[in-house]
Amino acid sequence: MHPPLTLHKHPMCAEIIEEFQKCHIDHPIGKFFGECTDLKIKLDRCFREEKALKRKANFEESKKLKERLQAFRKESAEKSPEEKNFV
Repeated sequence: MHPPLTLHKHPMCAEIIEEFQKCHIDHPIGKFFGECTDLKIKLDRCFREEKALKRKANFEESKKLKERLQAFRKESAEKSPEEKNFV
């Protein structure tokens, strides 16, 4: 099963999505007997690559956010050491 084939959500795979949808239109019965299987395999590979790239970008973004949070915590801890007694 693949995610919904919306072009704007998968710009990296847009060309393959269009080919796959065209194959389904051109072969309404053949699609059930493997006519579009090669395109389906290419599409699945493209989705996996796209997901890996998104995962890597999200991981990098989370690292930056964690670093900013740690810097903020360190800065606020250095500014007011007397506030530590209340926490």
